[in-house]
Amino acid sequence: MTLLSYLAIYLIWGSTFLAIRLAIGSIPPLLMMGVRCAVAGLVLLGVSGLRREWPAGRDWGAGLAAGALMFGLPYAALGWAEVRIASGVAALLVATLPFWLIVIEWAGGRRPSARTVTGLGIGLAGVVLLVVDGLSAPASVLPMAAIIVGELAWAAGSVYLQPRLPRSLPLNAGMPLTAGGVVLMIGSAAIGELRGFTIQHVTLSSWLALGYLIVFGSIVAFSAYMFLLRRAPASRVSTHTYVNPIIAVALGAVVVNEPINASIVTASLVIASGVALVLGARHAGHDGAHKDRREPVRQPTSHAECDRYGDSPTARASA
Repeated sequence: MTLLSYLAIYLIWGSTFLAIRLAIGSIPPLLMMGVRCAVAGLVLLGVSGLRREWPAGRDWGAGLAAGALMFGLPYAALGWAEVRIASGVAALLVATLPFWLIVIEWAGGRRPSARTVTGLGIGLAGVVLLVVDGLSAPASVLPMAAIIVGELAWAAGSVYLQPRLPRSLPLNAGMPLTAGGVVLMIGSAAIGELRGFTIQHVTLSSWLALGYLIVFGSIVAFSAYMFLLRRAPASRVSTHTYVNPIIAVALGAVVVNEPINASIVTASLVIASGVALVLGARHAGHDGAHKDRREPVRQPTSHAECDRYGDSPTARASA
């Protein structure tokens, strides 16, 4: 079960970036992300109901805040950005999530090790390479910045809100997913995405991609992520953040002929090296705590995915 769960967050979340690109081919980005999160969240809440697990009143406030921070803003940014940049580049930027988690913890008084700081510097250098390359096409810089802001929001939400969410796994995932989906759909209506949109115009490939994102990207992969967080150090589970971009870049090139240039390859190697250093340092620091006693593990979620995200939480779902 553990091996299958790792395969799920490595492979499924890596593939969601391409699925997002296919889904937004004929569905407005915010609307697509909203439907994805809301449907997945309602399914999980339904499972919670069948298990007779009900949220307390205070849980809804935490769930709404978590949904806005960890799914609403990051998924809106990712969906909007993937209309404008390659899915592989988007995945590389989402892979910087562990850096923002460390930075926020540092700001809160938890000083990182020298190895972690070195990893932060290397990984951010990879992001700079991507941005510098994007300066040759100015339209690419804003989508890159949007994804980074979204990942900062996800990191802040996961650090602050996760301890306040219920311990039930279906509730823990279902409430933020549902709330985030509602926020995204409201945003979609507010910016006019629904004007001129009709279901009849949605292509088969977009329907299939949306179904894949709901079932596999959000429900399956995110459940696997939560399962692993209860059985392994968070630093080990977070290794998906540097495996996902490799999958995303490869699928983008093979399936939709997204370009791979020297800058993307170099940035991939640099970011992967930086994340590996950061996660390696954190894993070494947590080993002792997990050897002799079980302590609560903070969830450093990615979106990949709602999943991060996806979806998410990184969840990246993300993608």
